[in-house]
Amino acid sequence: MRTFLTPAPLRRWHKSLPGEVVLVPTMGALHSGHAALIRKARKLAGKDGAVIVSIFVNPTQFGPSEDFSAYPRPLKSDLAVCRESGADAVFHPSAETMYFKDRSVWIDEAELSQTLCGRSRPGHFRGVCTVVAKLFLITQPTMAVFGEKDWQQLAILRRMVRDLDFPIRIVGHPTVREADGLAKSSRNAYLTAPERDVAPGIFLALKNATSAGRPSDVVKSARSAIQRLPGARIDYVEAVDAATLAPLRNRSIPGRLAAAVYLGRARLIDNVALPTQS
Repeated sequence: MRTFLTPAPLRRWHKSLPGEVVLVPTMGALHSGHAALIRKARKLAGKDGAVIVSIFVNPTQFGPSEDFSAYPRPLKSDLAVCRESGADAVFHPSAETMYFKDRSVWIDEAELSQTLCGRSRPGHFRGVCTVVAKLFLITQPTMAVFGEKDWQQLAILRRMVRDLDFPIRIVGHPTVREADGLAKSSRNAYLTAPERDVAPGIFLALKNATSAGRPSDVVKSARSAIQRLPGARIDYVEAVDAATLAPLRNRSIPGRLAAAVYLGRARLIDNVALPTQS
């Protein structure tokens, strides 16, 4: 497995690749959820293709009061996960490599980013779209794999690829969960032992609410259950169109029930499918 710190040698290596190139963008602190994304990429790439994992804690997607400086950066173990999961290369740039000091160009999605996490974290998705577009241009993948835990991010990146004509297929991977249902996340490390015991209740609340019927009843059920979790503070609980993220008015189209919940230092996000109903 090769490790690249700057774009030029990666691009030289890329020229010799004969098959599909599949990118898995990450911010490091890799866990079994990331490993599943890399294995999925390996399968998509096939024996003649290549899997590139990027590890970059992107400063432009963190707000001024968010956890950029504290975000975990266990590079040695991250590289081991990449190697064991089938990556051919890791791109691990510095912020100075990725951004000029006088940068003035951004990619700003203006519709899907206005709700859910975008409403709570202004500027977050501008940072996400900009860094992912840069990673696409540097690594030149034919496909890129993202987890469905951040459904809004997945929907926004699909829209970016569509609107800007990137010749890249975006592949979503189902959320990887602990045995008790908690979505795998690097930020789970912020949970205290009592908070960790409570956290699976978020997924359970979302899952149980899907049978409530109308979208408004679904949201009411999930919100009520989460409010009963000790220490939980709701950022949002919403039912949205799975593609456009607009508020879901009925169950005639596929939807997602999404939530962001604070438990102590951790802000946990999760979502579940809302299948159509006649």
